[in-house]
Amino acid sequence: MDRRWIQNPNRCADEYLDGIEDFIEFARRHNPGATRIRCPCRRCNNTLWETIENVGFHLVRNGMIETYSIWNLHGEQLEHASSSNATRVDNVQPIVDANDEVMDIIQDVFPFASTNMNQEEQDDVPTPIDSAEFEQYEKLLKNANQELYPGCESFSVLTAIVELMHGKIKYRMSNLCFDYFLGVFKRMLPTDNCLPKDHKQAQKVLNGLGLGYEKIHACKNNCMLFYKEHESLDTCPICNESRFKMTSQNRTTKIPQKVMRYLPLKPRLQRLYMSTHTATDMRWHQEKRVEDDVMRHPADGEAWKEFDRTFPEFADDPRNVRLGLATDGFNPYGVLNQHHSTWPIFVFPYNLPPWKCMKKEYMMMTVLITEDPGRSIDVYLRPLVDELKDLWTNGVRTYDKSTGKMFTLRAAVMWTVNDFPAYAMVSGWSTKGYMACPVCKEDVTSGWHAGKVCYLGHRRWLPWDHEWREKDKEFDGNTERRLRPREWSGDEILDQLNRLDFAPFGKTVSRIRPSTHMN
Repeated sequence: MDRRWIQNPNRCADEYLDGIEDFIEFARRHNPGATRIRCPCRRCNNTLWETIENVGFHLVRNGMIETYSIWNLHGEQLEHASSSNATRVDNVQPIVDANDEVMDIIQDVFPFASTNMNQEEQDDVPTPIDSAEFEQYEKLLKNANQELYPGCESFSVLTAIVELMHGKIKYRMSNLCFDYFLGVFKRMLPTDNCLPKDHKQAQKVLNGLGLGYEKIHACKNNCMLFYKEHESLDTCPICNESRFKMTSQNRTTKIPQKVMRYLPLKPRLQRLYMSTHTATDMRWHQEKRVEDDVMRHPADGEAWKEFDRTFPEFADDPRNVRLGLATDGFNPYGVLNQHHSTWPIFVFPYNLPPWKCMKKEYMMMTVLITEDPGRSIDVYLRPLVDELKDLWTNGVRTYDKSTGKMFTLRAAVMWTVNDFPAYAMVSGWSTKGYMACPVCKEDVTSGWHAGKVCYLGHRRWLPWDHEWREKDKEFDGNTERRLRPREWSGDEILDQLNRLDFAPFGKTVSRIRPSTHMN
């Protein structure tokens, strides 16, 4: 049976739909009487059981695992499959050794570490790493080649640390719990083992892989960040509050009043192209997406296409990244502290295919605000806004592992994703009161009902001859004869903003300032 249809990216093609019917018939024939079977779609990955009807629906929506060409989990015998004219056993993805995977990670982080240090920079030629980066590379390489203990061939020092840290994050293990088990493992192993003694030591080994974060001090009252031109100040120039807490005079280190964690965006976007696992997928929206008027990905939407028409220079290179930004507050302590709120700010790369772009592995947290920023979230957004502006204007030189060449990576934020209260904080548009609708603006229809401000007039968007326009008792007691509100273009809104007189950046700045930065 020919199973090349599994590789077909067009899941609406007759070949693909016929292949799904053949698979369903095969599963029924080899599992007589079964009501549920393993679902081989990309999301379920043969680990979840679904009804046969749902399996067919999943395969159309998510696609079948491309390496699942031998249906052994659904009754096919391996001997028969290997002798068929279809895809052979060689196409099954091989099991990769853990040490080899760690070496691949190092090569992704330092793709041109062996480049001649004296080589002159040229177009499409990787820039040699400096001495500090090369030192980090040598340390990682040493740990990757060093046995965990004499005679151990299964794990190197770096492989063991990566595996343990992966488990810590996956199962949400605390640092104290991790330190305890790491100490137990170290005592179990031979006395001359090289396993780190605690989480801090393990973290130092992994620092060479990059993708760290910066600690930026903030004013206690959220007035400003001690950042760039204010980095050397000890007091806030707006409220005169001290940057540091009052401590004993014998203490050598100062404790800041408030700290924001910032995770730079550029190295994380660069890593997507430096890794063999994602470099090709970052061009999926241009090279592999099927254009058949079916909405499967943001690239199929009109907003994406309009952006391409507006900025053709940006759209010419499919490696330029389209981003979405999302934020919201939550209480990590449950009901123990009703007043605490932590605000992470995430960025999503929409270049990736739909089965990857919304996975947590590719969600990039860029800012972590450990207290409710209130109306001053623009203060904490400043480092991210500065970096996004630079990525849009200048870009950053990036190595593309799939082509082996350098290119200038640019990025643009196309969407923000948040609920209505967070929308007010990020955009600066007030979502409270009688004039809160961001679509209707001054032509809003609102009123007080049941102790709340309610926004009415939705029938204005209906066709002129729609029957609901004539109904009055079912709605507010009036027939609807008005036209839909005027839709303002981006240029008109920007012109309105340019006529406003903004204060200096900081706590006293107009609440609409961040949106102009991100646009």
